[in-house]
Amino acid sequence: MNNRRYFLKTAAALSAGTLLSADLLAAIRSGVSANDKIGLGVIGCKGQGWQNLTALLKVPEVECVALCDIDENILNQRKADLEKLSIKPKLYGDYRKLLADKNVDIVVVATPDHWHCLQLIDACAAGKDVFCEKPVANSIFEAQLMSKAVQHSDKVVQVAQWQRSQQHFKDAIAFVHSGKLGRVSSTKAWMYRGGSKPLPVVPDSAVPAGVNYSMWLGPAKKHEFNKNRFHYEFRWFWDYAGGLMTDWGVHLIDMVLMGMKAGTPKSVMATGGKYVFPADARETPDIQTALYDFGNFQMTWEHNMATGVGLYGMQHGIAFIGENGTLLLNRQGWEVKAEK
Repeated sequence: MNNRRYFLKTAAALSAGTLLSADLLAAIRSGVSANDKIGLGVIGCKGQGWQNLTALLKVPEVECVALCDIDENILNQRKADLEKLSIKPKLYGDYRKLLADKNVDIVVVATPDHWHCLQLIDACAAGKDVFCEKPVANSIFEAQLMSKAVQHSDKVVQVAQWQRSQQHFKDAIAFVHSGKLGRVSSTKAWMYRGGSKPLPVVPDSAVPAGVNYSMWLGPAKKHEFNKNRFHYEFRWFWDYAGGLMTDWGVHLIDMVLMGMKAGTPKSVMATGGKYVFPADARETPDIQTALYDFGNFQMTWEHNMATGVGLYGMQHGIAFIGENGTLLLNRQGWEVKAEK
């Protein structure tokens, strides 16, 4: 269990990218005893799941023993990629069969958002530790069910809020906690995506060969196959996700909550809509502003799908506005602008 806790502690800090060579992976694993090996299973192997796997294979104790995906094309591609490294995991089209695999110790859940709740709960029930992609859930109710399942198990569970593992984010939050900004009564988080184009409306079509679309839908409402609602674009449809706010907002707002040591807000209000691309296929707002009242401070969230120049001239970021200055933070770094 100690090895698994170390695994989850270091997982998000690892940089993803291309796979290491077979020789280098073998060298990393040399000297690791059988008792120390950690069997990894990945559910959802196309995008973020593959990025997570390429990073986690750099942990010496980790062995990829199982992959699961509802798209045979992706599953076969990942099988070929791993065979070049002499890694031969078992392949599954049904995540429940992967969870029944006794060789799987830890599961990466990297499926679309609407699947996270059920798969995390099932993984805990199957006795697996879990690394779950963000956002943790598609609703507050789902998150409550997941939290309860984790509390009732002895499993180690981590959500991929990876910014918490980066040193400059840690340093910035420590500065906020130091009190040097004075009283912070206002905070902001934002993402001005820029470069987005309309998602053309297309008719429903046949399910692509090799895709188990019924399993992809899972707990979501039944809907005829439409390529706009599949793979990456699923995040713009309410049945599966929450748009740019749950895609980027969960990372940036998380830093506000950490910096302010905040709990549940007293109230939340929001406005927004499809103002930039009113006739495209997306359902979620392309422009949105939300205001959170935490009692002793407020936070605003803003996003804009079309414009790339955001607040303070930063495409994305977090601002802690204090009596003595404003701390600005994003993935490139942080700075403090003194109050004059």
